[in-house]
Amino acid sequence: MHNAMNCFTFAWIIVLLSGVFSCAFGSSPHQVNTGEFTLEMGLVFAVLILVILLFVFEWVRVDVVGIIMMVLLPFLNLVTPQEAISGLSSNAVVAIIAVVIIGSGLDKTGCMNILARQILRRAGKSEKKIVILISTTVAFISSFMQNIGAAALFLPAVRRIARQTGISASKILMPMAYCAIIGGTITLVGASPTILLNDLIHQANELHTFDKNIEPLGLFTQTPIGIALVIAAILYFVVFGRFIIPSKDEAGDENKIMPSSLADTYQEIAGVFEVVIPDDFGSFTLEELHVRDKYHVTIAGVYSPEKKLKNYAPTRYELIHSDETLAIVGNEMHARQCAKDLGWVFKGELDIFAEDFSPNNAGMVEGIVTPRSQLVGTNMRERRFRKRNGIVPVVLCRDGICQFSQITKEIIKPGDALLMFGRWEKFLELAQKDCFAFTNEIKGEVVREEKAKVAFGWLVFTIAMILWLKPLSASLGFQIDVSLSVCLLAGALGMILTKVITIDEAYKSIDWMTVFLLGGLIPLGLAFQKTGAAEWMATSIMVLVGSVPESIFLLIIGILTSFFTLVVSNVGATVLLVPLSMSMAVEVGCDPRLAAMVVAIAASNTFVLPTHQVNALVMRPGGYQTMDYVKTGTGMTVIFLLVLTVMLITFY
Repeated sequence: MHNAMNCFTFAWIIVLLSGVFSCAFGSSPHQVNTGEFTLEMGLVFAVLILVILLFVFEWVRVDVVGIIMMVLLPFLNLVTPQEAISGLSSNAVVAIIAVVIIGSGLDKTGCMNILARQILRRAGKSEKKIVILISTTVAFISSFMQNIGAAALFLPAVRRIARQTGISASKILMPMAYCAIIGGTITLVGASPTILLNDLIHQANELHTFDKNIEPLGLFTQTPIGIALVIAAILYFVVFGRFIIPSKDEAGDENKIMPSSLADTYQEIAGVFEVVIPDDFGSFTLEELHVRDKYHVTIAGVYSPEKKLKNYAPTRYELIHSDETLAIVGNEMHARQCAKDLGWVFKGELDIFAEDFSPNNAGMVEGIVTPRSQLVGTNMRERRFRKRNGIVPVVLCRDGICQFSQITKEIIKPGDALLMFGRWEKFLELAQKDCFAFTNEIKGEVVREEKAKVAFGWLVFTIAMILWLKPLSASLGFQIDVSLSVCLLAGALGMILTKVITIDEAYKSIDWMTVFLLGGLIPLGLAFQKTGAAEWMATSIMVLVGSVPESIFLLIIGILTSFFTLVVSNVGATVLLVPLSMSMAVEVGCDPRLAAMVVAIAASNTFVLPTHQVNALVMRPGGYQTMDYVKTGTGMTVIFLLVLTVMLITFY
């Protein structure tokens, strides 16, 4: 199947390029001079073929493709050395770096926990409901905020939801990314191409390109099309998602309470389960119940509905009352037997403790007792291990033998292995005490909840700057015109200076693969424009089209823009094609305003390759390969064009 898809893609490329060269060298009924095809143009098309082949067959990693472009293009004299590396300082790349830092700051203060909790409260563990809710929310935010910002802010929340529900992140991230891109088509300020649109129309009016002035578009002129596209995308993923979206297990142990590295040693510990104490149970201490000795299970959490309190590391003196909910660590069969014998109701999957003991927030850790550990020569009961550390000991292994019974009374020796269960922040605190050498990763990070309001404040400040800084300064009599990337960097810097996130954590949060991928593709788009290859190709195709019905003409413009936006930036494609399409529209008797709007909207139809910054952003977290985009994006591209055409015919 994979080879067949590769062959299909390669054949599609050959057919496309054959059509291009036939436009250049073949005869046409419309003998109009479209410019000479130069050697530089041929080199650019050859480089484009190389890039697509590298993407499709994955001979090198995608970020290496970007670095190859930075080196190859100046050697071929298609761009200057300065232009070859200019992508690393481009507005798009700097914006990605800044918005990822902002998202990381929100994540480290617990804001993303709140967002994930609200989504799960409404969607539960239903993959379709989660996809619908996240995609709709991201599309709405993207309608007034740059799509890369909306996607990057939701990325930490999606990762948390995936770990908590056990759903592969790849099943959620691609719908989210596509809807973030499409969401920019809902309003005139949602994406760079639509923001530019009125400027290009105004430029044409100033140059008196047409017999009469073209009216600018309103903020919501394109809204019906944008909403229809978002709905179509969501339906596409809901209906066909399980067939077209790959299920990647890139997270490995991230979705498991027990790391795979420990599974062979501790086979009897399978997970965490909930039980409910019946009304007539009475009150007993944990020590009186002897559940660890009899059933090899451990009570790791107690929830009292009367007090609305949770105890994450109950001691042996903890009183268990009727109507309380317990979290049990152990083998499912043993947990069921324990519940049956004691008259408890076995609930199975976590409900009350679902967030508290999800892999995001808790897990199993094995610690080897070091010779200098304060535990050596004592037992855990004497050291009040649970009370002091908030961690539950589960199994003690010594000389290759694992024991459950009476482990808190055992005198600890150097080299003993202790399997423990608890929340990540408690393990991080324990790691500072030099008691154990841990054999598996402590995944959690210290959450700075006290900084949550500060982090959210910087997010609001950043969005406010993006939306209102320029008009507000103009109304006050002076002009402050800063780019999106500078506004986002200001927000990221604010988080660092107010200690929401450290500078080292900020550097660590950046996905440098995405940075170098986009940094290398931007000069390729520049080479297309500098050599005239983009204009030559667009003009040749438009001349070849000739006189066609209005709907067909608009569809051709949409297809042409969709292709260009894969290899040239969406802004570059818009700047190139809007004037051209408006001129051709006048010739074929079509509304030039409508043609310009089609170009601006179709510039968001970029799903087949990971060249758009949003697609590149989710590539590594989702574990995607280029062929995953080809497989999923081809259908989305066709649907996008069909819905766009139908909406134009119906409403415009």
